[in-house]
Amino acid sequence: FNLSSVHFCSYDIQMFLRSQVMIYAISKINLPNITIGYDIYDTCGDVSLALRATLQLLKNQSDPQSCLVPADAQSKLPEPKTKVVIGERTSEVSIAVARLVALSSIAQISYGSTSELLSRKYKFPTFLRTVPSDEYQTRGMVELVKTFYWQTVIIVGSDDEYGKYGSDGLVETFSKTDICIEFVHILSAHFNKSDSQTQTELTKLLEKIENSSAEAIILFTKESNVEIILEAAIRHKFNRTWIASDSWSSSPKISAIPGIQLAGQVFGFIFKQKEVPGFKDYVMSMFNGTQKNAFVKYHLTQHPLCSNQSEEVKVNYCLPNNQLESEQCLGTSFLANCIDRDESYNIYLAVQVIGEGFRHLLKCDDHRCKRSSKFTASELLSEIQKVNFTVGTTRIFFNRDGDPSLGYDIVYWNMSEFNKAIQIQTIGEYLPNGKITKHHVCVLFPPKGSVYNCAKTCDPGQELKKIKICCKVCVSCADGTFSPGNGKSFITNIDKVQLYRQKLIVCTSAAHSHSNVCFNKTDEFLLWTDPFSVILSFLAVVGIIVTVVFAVLFAVYLKTPIVKAVGGYLCFLELFSLVAGFCLTFTFIGKPTEKIHCVGVPLFGVSFTLCISCILANLLQILVAFNFDLNVGSWIKKLNKPLLVVTIVSGIQVALSVSWLIVKPPVPKETPGKVTILQQCETQSPEYFIAMLAYNAFLGFICFVFAFKGKQLPDLYKNASLITISMLLFVVIWIIFLPIYLTLTGKYKPAVQSAAILTSCFSVLGCHLAPKCYIMLFRKELNHENAITEYIRNHYERKGISVVQS
Repeated sequence: FNLSSVHFCSYDIQMFLRSQVMIYAISKINLPNITIGYDIYDTCGDVSLALRATLQLLKNQSDPQSCLVPADAQSKLPEPKTKVVIGERTSEVSIAVARLVALSSIAQISYGSTSELLSRKYKFPTFLRTVPSDEYQTRGMVELVKTFYWQTVIIVGSDDEYGKYGSDGLVETFSKTDICIEFVHILSAHFNKSDSQTQTELTKLLEKIENSSAEAIILFTKESNVEIILEAAIRHKFNRTWIASDSWSSSPKISAIPGIQLAGQVFGFIFKQKEVPGFKDYVMSMFNGTQKNAFVKYHLTQHPLCSNQSEEVKVNYCLPNNQLESEQCLGTSFLANCIDRDESYNIYLAVQVIGEGFRHLLKCDDHRCKRSSKFTASELLSEIQKVNFTVGTTRIFFNRDGDPSLGYDIVYWNMSEFNKAIQIQTIGEYLPNGKITKHHVCVLFPPKGSVYNCAKTCDPGQELKKIKICCKVCVSCADGTFSPGNGKSFITNIDKVQLYRQKLIVCTSAAHSHSNVCFNKTDEFLLWTDPFSVILSFLAVVGIIVTVVFAVLFAVYLKTPIVKAVGGYLCFLELFSLVAGFCLTFTFIGKPTEKIHCVGVPLFGVSFTLCISCILANLLQILVAFNFDLNVGSWIKKLNKPLLVVTIVSGIQVALSVSWLIVKPPVPKETPGKVTILQQCETQSPEYFIAMLAYNAFLGFICFVFAFKGKQLPDLYKNASLITISMLLFVVIWIIFLPIYLTLTGKYKPAVQSAAILTSCFSVLGCHLAPKCYIMLFRKELNHENAITEYIRNHYERKGISVVQS
């Protein structure tokens, strides 16, 4: 069988070692009487070369045309010798390869491709991986930001499958939190050092970062892009906090950039780190003997073994390939130090998964395999998808998307020694269940060489807060300078690492911290200049003007029948109550005060009750005037005392509102937010509020019933019908308003109250009083007693005729 790898190729010590991990892992698969072969192809990280290599893998014989799609598209592709593919390292190349190998149902297991696009099985049915999807990494980054109490971030992605889907995932996940994304920048596809457009794009990006107040910058892009950005950040001495994606969080090339400390502190996510069992011993001994694989032979042409120890590179870490001289001799100890503990282990896991799939497919035990060695790639794929076993302490199985249940290690770049190499320390881990666990390790905070601005003075009630450390206590801010003692101040563990800008000083509820300075929070309320306020104020002014005009008309035509039909002098009381209602609209705009703004709702209850009581008294007058039923008429006539009705009905609401204002009046309340304080009137007693509305609703219902009953009476001016409509509108408005008011939050809550009051006043003004003014001005012939007498006579004549006919 051929176990084939499509993997990154341009010569690099790390890549050389990863090829050896694969060869070593294959040699450790013990299947009775079965030998697993492998082909390793060079793709140089290029999609075109990867596709060419994949086509070579898929062929069934020496004829390269045999792997192409046959003329009959419905016929089955020939069964290839290659049964499984390991690779590619990058998501961009893996996506291209996955589309091709899926045609022959060949399992593809990647050890480094993390794009969440690859989890879509309807597109990539044969793809699996031994690394977590970026979906989990983006969630982990959000949890890390929340752990450090950062409030604002910048996201930098790239125009490829890895960076684009990663940044999109971050935006989606952050949108479900209260954390603000200051901006998202997607690097162009041609972003590289030699491109002039890159320099223009880089300059714009640096300007945006420099002018931003973001507390962390997430670089979710490939290593080469990060190198360009961080080199520029070093030149500008940005000294910011960076969050690294798995593509560069443990990169020896990035961490070895001269002056990297000037860029600032780095946190990152890497795959779970573990050593490949026995591989270090294998590396130490692989140059012994005559049987050397092609990779070892080529490596020796680039870096021969040192003849004596004095020639060896004396470092305890792995130098990037670009820092090694051509034909520099290397010792085996140096190579052993270059073994990474993430991708190498993931390659090892991929081979182990294949071995486990073989064991289940061929039904192998320690001595023999019960099934013959003839099988299809599809059969092997099916077994690999079902594996569930343990390698050392790692439990490996795949979900339905082909993703393993593995987490991430969280690392911190320790830059405490300015002139020495960066130490990448594991400070925690992000588990598959979405939780971050912390390791009790010391993290230098803040990084040496950085200068942070602190508050010189604090407002009353504010104080500087000391950070708890495991070496010595940080001194308080003084004279505008943060003093970390001798530069050896450490945080005890990751859950004590809190952003200096947010946690160095403690602000009162009336202030918020930004760049380590307390700023007063701005008051948030319905401003007079707010468009909603302008509209409400305009409508209120229109209502007041129209009501005053109506009052003038009623005064001019006071002795006419139509004014008497509306209640005579009572109509002026009704108009006064409407003017009061329109004026109360203004109490809901502006910063609330106890004596003016917060009495708006109780006073509206009184004013509108006065309005409804006038309408009720008017309805009783109509019923008495036209009801000739002696039994019914007697008790209605007793109620036909307009001033008494208005006084009693309004008095009940006055007593209710006054007791409300005395016992538990609405008061201004401040609700602190992140950077604002919401100023609103709080109804301390919802019982009084509901009672006020319920009483008005009850009066409205009584008016509605009386008006509906009076629709059959000979009323020339249709008072009863118009009152029916206005009361129906009033009840419907407040039924809609109440649930909105009780559930709504924010500065526009008073505006909703104001809108409900305006609508109620306009319903009475428009339906009850406006038609009377129309008759006064344009239908004067109806405003005479003769017209009323004629209308009543015709009404009862028609009624009498209909009774006789029936």
